[in-house]
Amino acid sequence: MMHREIAVFGAYIPMLIPLCIGGAALTWIVDRLLGLAGLYRFVWHPALFRASLLVCICGVLGLAVYR
Repeated sequence: MMHREIAVFGAYIPMLIPLCIGGAALTWIVDRLLGLAGLYRFVWHPALFRASLLVCICGVLGLAVYR
């Protein structure tokens, strides 16, 4: 079973914070790959797509850890 908090320099922080930081890094990589592939031509609102991509990736990471 995973712990719901981790200790960072003696302070306990929720596990979702490092997951969201990792999800933001992963979203940045996926965003760059989609941009290089030219797939943003088919997206109606790129900023909204990027935000929803971040939510989806962080959600998948959270489900992978907490399930």
